[in-house]
Amino acid sequence: MPLSTRELAEYLDGYLRVHEIEDSRNALNGLQVENDGTLSCLAVAVDACQVTIDRAVELGAGVLLVHHGLFWGGLEPLVGRHGNRVRALMRHNLALYSAHLPLDLHPEVGNNAVLARQLQLADPESFGDYLGHRLGVAGTLQTTRAGLVDRVRLEFGVEPHVIAAGPDQIRRVGIVSGGGGAMIGDAVRAGVDTYLTGEGTHHTHFDAEEWGINVIYAGHYATETVGVRALAAHLEERFGLPWHFIDHPTGL
Repeated sequence: MPLSTRELAEYLDGYLRVHEIEDSRNALNGLQVENDGTLSCLAVAVDACQVTIDRAVELGAGVLLVHHGLFWGGLEPLVGRHGNRVRALMRHNLALYSAHLPLDLHPEVGNNAVLARQLQLADPESFGDYLGHRLGVAGTLQTTRAGLVDRVRLEFGVEPHVIAAGPDQIRRVGIVSGGGGAMIGDAVRAGVDTYLTGEGTHHTHFDAEEWGINVIYAGHYATETVGVRALAAHLEERFGLPWHFIDHPTGL
């Protein structure tokens, strides 16, 4: 039986616990733009921007599923680039669904859970506090710092920025996808010697030095490609809905 956008959104709301998880007020998790009709395929991307919207239209997708939605800049009039994005979605009957923290946190398809599985962390457990949520995943990993950096290069196709302030021999790794630099202290309190995240501010170099922890910045974008892909694969398995990942890296 064909799946409608509304039915897909209702399933995602429940599966991701969208209405239970507090997030930034500008995240507006859930269905941000609706449409009519049934779905033949799904497009997924990290960000809702003009490039990913236009590509989803070219692919004939009924829904674009993203991690970062339309409203991160807050209230904006529907003019200029913001208006162009919304008009493109409406003109081509393309719905938009966004899942930020609900996707980061999910134990199966969440960015951090998937990253932990890809890097083969043993005995994973949550750590950290972000808006009342234990956002990160920490686990044991017996490798060298150089070995983990090589694995990150292979997995994500990026050249990570490494703050080599911890031990050469790694025992325990913490992960927070995206802009998790401010959570180095949470990683230290979780007992990790190496912290993997997307990006951080200048002063986090000194945080790492003075706490004696390795920090690997693998890119905000790169570390958040895994969740939307895993979620799309789950939807394909459950509903038989084919999907396309739209890769639009920022290098950040």
